[in-house]
Amino acid sequence: MIGVAPSETTHVGALPGAPSSIKVLVVQDHPLLAAAIANILRDEVGVTVCGIARTGADAALLSERDKVAVVVMDFHLPDMSGAAAATRILSACPGAAIVFHSADDSESALLDSIDAGAAAYLTKAATAGQIVDAVVRSAHGDLLIPVDLFAKAIQRKRQVVSKGVERQRLAAQFTCRELEVLNLLAEGLDTAAMSERLRIAPHTVEWHVRHVIEKLGVHSRLEALIAAVRERIVELYVPQSSAG
Repeated sequence: MIGVAPSETTHVGALPGAPSSIKVLVVQDHPLLAAAIANILRDEVGVTVCGIARTGADAALLSERDKVAVVVMDFHLPDMSGAAAATRILSACPGAAIVFHSADDSESALLDSIDAGAAAYLTKAATAGQIVDAVVRSAHGDLLIPVDLFAKAIQRKRQVVSKGVERQRLAAQFTCRELEVLNLLAEGLDTAAMSERLRIAPHTVEWHVRHVIEKLGVHSRLEALIAAVRERIVELYVPQSSAG
């Protein structure tokens, strides 16, 4: 279990300031597990289970319709990831708190859940009391994600932003024509084919290729293509095989 106090509380009840009746939606595509979670929550005073959704799309619709306070959701759903579902749910019902309950305890899942705005993340090892506790506390506005995971999520976002900025900086070094040449290299065209496609002289193509190689700090066309694909400046062209 992640993010919930270790002591088990079988009957938590409504915390001061929490809604008098906490409306909860259970999102789980496994019927028996969905029913078990719903029954645990129905037994708790002050908690109302509005329904069970099997998919992220249905969860967003039901959350908006019922104006739920908490969504208890698996991280892996048939139609989308839990993170994508959480984003859609919070867009449809901004006031909802997302409590993930999943067998996936990988760091990537935890960080994705934080990025998506989760209030808590429980593993399948969580007890009934811990599930109820997470629901009640998240409805009260508590955020039950450990600080160290938040720090990792923030660092990961910074790295993504940093890589994006570096990619934009690198791409900005190339002229439009040089980017066209890079894309044609990715398609596997030689000098003659690029000359014909761009309607420029072969020696002009070679001139642009030399500039591309210099700017990427490599020594050959192949190395230039590899570097450009690695930096996501261009995408490698993969021809589709014809049927039959």
